[in-house]
Amino acid sequence: MIANFSVQNFGSIKDKQTLSFEADKSTHLEDYYVVNASGLRLLKLALIYGANASGKTTILKAMDFLRELVLEPAEKKTESLDFSPFLFDHETPKQNSIISIDFIQNDIRYYYEIEFNKNAISKEELIFFNPNKAIVFKRTTDIEKQFTEITFGSKIKKDKTFEKTLESNTLWNNTVLGGFLKTNIELKELKEVTDWFENYLKPLIYTRTELEGYVTSRINKTEIEKDIVVNILKKADFNISDILIQTDEKDIPEGFFEFLEKQVKSKEERIKELKNKGKFTVDKLEFEHTVNNNKYSLPFELESQGTRRYYGFAGLLSLLIKNSIAFPIDELEASLHPELYVHFLLSFLINSKKSQIIATTHNREILTNKDIFRNDTIWFTDKSETCATELYSLSDFDSSVVRDSSNIFNAYKTGKLGGTPNLGDYYIDLDNEK
Repeated sequence: MIANFSVQNFGSIKDKQTLSFEADKSTHLEDYYVVNASGLRLLKLALIYGANASGKTTILKAMDFLRELVLEPAEKKTESLDFSPFLFDHETPKQNSIISIDFIQNDIRYYYEIEFNKNAISKEELIFFNPNKAIVFKRTTDIEKQFTEITFGSKIKKDKTFEKTLESNTLWNNTVLGGFLKTNIELKELKEVTDWFENYLKPLIYTRTELEGYVTSRINKTEIEKDIVVNILKKADFNISDILIQTDEKDIPEGFFEFLEKQVKSKEERIKELKNKGKFTVDKLEFEHTVNNNKYSLPFELESQGTRRYYGFAGLLSLLIKNSIAFPIDELEASLHPELYVHFLLSFLINSKKSQIIATTHNREILTNKDIFRNDTIWFTDKSETCATELYSLSDFDSSVVRDSSNIFNAYKTGKLGGTPNLGDYYIDLDNEK
């Protein structure tokens, strides 16, 4: 599970901002929200609220950037890192960016931090607590020579050949963890951490992300139980009684492989597999609806946008309940009725064990219903005078601003909590109209 995530000089974020999953002292809804892990009380949910362009999505993008940096290391030294530092300042574009994450893997707490710029990872370190703090490795980069130097902690068992092999496979624009994934060597601590990035932290889900293919393919592979997804859809009042999937094989069209190789980040082994097979599979998806004891099937394309969106979310919910994973989700409420939005979150909180959701939202329900939301799960982003993102929790406010009996939404509307757009009047100047 994630304990803390920090980011500095990344996108709209200038100074260090930290999103924490460590619960405060409140026992409100503790059985549903709080998980005890390695001596920490960790929250299963973080909802980030704020005005448009205040930096909500940037927090999630930074987390996704770190995941990709670890799991998809560059193959060439000449490849640049795909991000932008804070640009509304003369100095920050010349300074390094920093991202760190504090997490639990198999009951051991790890702290991982990288410092980087467009060209290289300049510094990197991994620490674990078992139970005392110990260094796994520290990495520095000789920028002039474009060479990585790695120093392991005294408690890490390895030989000199191991260090040299890992150094040679860790390009200056790779993380040490990424270099480890490209190297045929073993080290328990590095394996544990790379496994966490691969299996626990999942890719960022945008509003434009088409989840139906992801969910359908995993139902076919039995990684997601179809009956659970159907049950979730039934409880969401979609009148769906079954999911019908028909898999067909089709010939690969001319020019398809050239497109994959040039335009899409596809793994070479997957392209080779398709070439050898000469065909690709297509899943035809339909939903069965039972009306007055009669069954009717409807092609997925004819379902409403909300139904299609929630089918994807039902698949995610199934994974969150059955496994220990974390999903970052941008604009969770997109295409969902407010009641369905709350239903999804409550279903997650009641049924999941050690999974987490990190989501941006504009849904005001989280500010008006203290019966189902904890203050420490609600976060705000606001823009400073320098247009930099500031991130803070509702639990940061003292009782003079937010009382247990107060209406949080009223406090937000009156500007006491920040995070609101600074709008002008409604008049549009048309003086230039001829």
